[in-house]
Amino acid sequence: MSNKNLLENIKKLRELTGVGFKDCKLAIDENKGDLEKSIEFLRKKGIAKASKKMSRTASEGLVLAYEKKGEISIVEINSETDFVAKNKDFISFSKEISEISFLNKGDLNKTSSANMKNKISVKDNLVDLISKIGEKITLRRCKHFNKENGENFFYVHNPLEKNIGKIISVVKIANLNKDKNELGHQIAMHIAASSPLSIDKDDLDKKIIDKELEIIKAEIINSGKKGEMVDKISNGKLNKFISENTLLNQIWIMDPKKKVSDILKENATDSKIKILEFTRYKVGEGV
Repeated sequence: MSNKNLLENIKKLRELTGVGFKDCKLAIDENKGDLEKSIEFLRKKGIAKASKKMSRTASEGLVLAYEKKGEISIVEINSETDFVAKNKDFISFSKEISEISFLNKGDLNKTSSANMKNKISVKDNLVDLISKIGEKITLRRCKHFNKENGENFFYVHNPLEKNIGKIISVVKIANLNKDKNELGHQIAMHIAASSPLSIDKDDLDKKIIDKELEIIKAEIINSGKKGEMVDKISNGKLNKFISENTLLNQIWIMDPKKKVSDILKENATDSKIKILEFTRYKVGEGV
């Protein structure tokens, strides 16, 4: 690795972890320049704390929601800079893509192949827009929520325009009375703010749990703890991680004395309120 690339990687790692130059350089040297492995290395050493920010690469663009007759589609379109994300041509293009995504039920391939109002396909219009603006633009992901089995609610954080922003969350809820619709919107807002990984403990990806436990144990062992103490502390930290990252077990943003599951119980009438699915899009997350 050249000195220039090494310095750039050290700078990136410092920004992601908040760790000093010397430790970042050691981590990068030990892991042959791999940033993800370097972050894991620092966490296992107990130098860097767990942070959702660490695993993400910054990217710009917009997320958009389109709603009609109770169905909702969301789409993320990326650009290289925030300057382009505010460009009128980019916003106009994104709005039309949002509607096309809705018509194609959130199917990314069908959306890309569909024709726009000018009778030219989305992917060909995308090439023209890239040529005009001079910056890489990608149609990254989209998802559709139908009306089957529940009602849909969405929330746009700090909207740039109506239904356009940097973070959008959608949630489908069953057995929520019409007079409780405000609760549906509040749950969508909670998801946008708290970024859960799954609805409940059983839905959490085992790979995520195993990797977190591995990191937790390595950090505890490196702190000098041994034997049963390692397992005891590890289990406690892992349970905390699971609670903080599963929607039903998260602290309710409207009342820190309650969990989301408590709020659902309090507002239930004849049937138990159930969260069937949710999605949270944040621009550039996980790119």
